[in-house]
Amino acid sequence: MKQRIPILLAAASAVMCMTLATAAHATQDTAPAPVRIAMIDGMSAAFTNAGEAVQRNLQFAVEHINARGGVHLPDGNHLLSLTVLDNKQGVEESLLLLKQVTDQHIPFVVQGNSSAVALALTEAINRHNQRVPEHRVLFLNYAAVDPALTNEKCSFWHFRFDAHADMRMQVLTDVIRDDTRASKVYLIGQDYSFGRQVAHSARTMLAAKRPDIQIVGDDLHPVGKVKDFSPYLAKIKASGADTVITGNWGNDLTLLIKAARDAGMQLKFYTFYANALGAPAAIGDAGVGRVRAVAEWHPNVGGEASDAFYRAFRQRYPQVRDDYVHLRMHLMLEMLVTAIEKAGTTDAVRVAHALENARFSNGFHEAWMRPQDHQLIQPLYVSVMQKKGEPGTQFDNEGSGYGFRTERFFAGGLTALPSSCKMERK
Repeated sequence: MKQRIPILLAAASAVMCMTLATAAHATQDTAPAPVRIAMIDGMSAAFTNAGEAVQRNLQFAVEHINARGGVHLPDGNHLLSLTVLDNKQGVEESLLLLKQVTDQHIPFVVQGNSSAVALALTEAINRHNQRVPEHRVLFLNYAAVDPALTNEKCSFWHFRFDAHADMRMQVLTDVIRDDTRASKVYLIGQDYSFGRQVAHSARTMLAAKRPDIQIVGDDLHPVGKVKDFSPYLAKIKASGADTVITGNWGNDLTLLIKAARDAGMQLKFYTFYANALGAPAAIGDAGVGRVRAVAEWHPNVGGEASDAFYRAFRQRYPQVRDDYVHLRMHLMLEMLVTAIEKAGTTDAVRVAHALENARFSNGFHEAWMRPQDHQLIQPLYVSVMQKKGEPGTQFDNEGSGYGFRTERFFAGGLTALPSSCKMERK
């Protein structure tokens, strides 16, 4: 199999843009046009590692789908083609890139590493699809978890494939509720819509489940700007906290936990993302038995199918140490392909209707796209950090020597929350 990486968008702003396709026969003049997908996300500056991890996950899924012939439509087999655009984690930059995408009539946009960006893209795509109905766009969200996106800001054109912040917090606080040693909790997060939502939901849910727990601190910090978290750790230490809840991701999480380790603090961390992007290696022994993460899947869930999936990803990227496989990104593209094939077209309206109520099953994971708000309902795992080789920790994460063992499993029905979405249907 041959990989082709043509440069498509040579913008004066040095926008990063690569189209990735596989299978040599796709270069033949007679081959059906590829099904194009544009990824708009941060590929530079503070969150480069997060963007690159997404790109690898999506490309792995693209290659897997293309290896079996791509998308099967009445006029032939169409390969998937992924275009990666660097928005530098900015809203305005994202909107400019979306204009490039719509000018090229790329029908599918994927994004996730910022809820602020996702909200802006949703509104812009709503307007575009109303103005240009002959070239409508579908937005697939793999990681932006502000609940508003499938509640009051829901859109027919937007589908979320990750559990939103309240769904994640619901299961994390269930675990904290049963932790009798948790008595003083400190909240720390990034100062944007997602970070504020994490803090709000933590307060609300802990008050209902464990009214005896004290919230002894609540900090928000600039996104991607803090280089030294030791002043924040000094405040946490002074508060007497025994538990920290954070939705931080990328370097904001890694540097936070490094500061805790360097300060020798014996805290429990309940996190959304401590299982990836360099965090396990940064935490080291200090995290064993103390750091927890919530995710739709992790490498040690067990079973032949899950193990094979993980091994295939590591074989594809053997030289990438600081990396992690995100099942939801693979699931997203698989569900998209199935919906396109069911619709028999890439038309956004017909594909959206095919995605609604769609179900996914791969032998170790099952999911359902709830039609009322386009929120994927799937299981969630709360896992605890352990050394590789300990019971329940066959695999380590990112070659760190540390992995995560399932502590609690929540079936899809237990992760679903009510929605306030009042969708304008097409």
